Amino acid sequence: MVYAVIRTGGKQYKVAPQDVLQIEKIEGAAGDSVNFAEVLALGGGEGEPKFGVPLVSGAAVSAEIVEQGKGPKIIIFKKRRRQNSRRRNGHRQFLTTVRIVDILTDGKAAPVKAAVEAPKAEAAPAEQAPKKAAKAKAAPAEGGEEAPKKPRAKKADKAE
Repeated sequence: MVYAVIRTGGKQYKVAPQDVLQIEKIEGAAGDSVNFAEVLALGGGEGEPKFGVPLVSGAAVSAEIVEQGKGPKIIIFKKRRRQNSRRRNGHRQFLTTVRIVDILTDGKAAPVKAAVEAPKAEAAPAEQAPKKAAKAKAAPAEGGEEAPKKPRAKKADKAE
């Protein structure tokens, strides 16, 4: 099994063809292909593993972006005791999920595949629920006259 150790996003990953991994966000849409030129080591083929000083010359790893997303929410909670001081923040890191397509050695150019455009499905207009009618006002009493208003109650005088 051929493998490579690549560096991206300040981290190192051991990858093999058809591996799916989440890395720090890189630019691109789902279906785009990316190349990782920073290959630190190659192994698993014939002979001994090949280690770069610091990089293996002519080696590259070709991958395809599966999706762009966010990681789990990390809660940052800071408290100063006896000060009634607390601060709570959350953070979700942007991540890119990639699938390793090929590991290239000996200066072979990585095949760059054009972005795959999925056929756009005809968006059927969503049926909207009919709006509710406004409440009907109460019909006046028969005869078309409105009921006379009641006289206002008198306020009780305060005893002085």
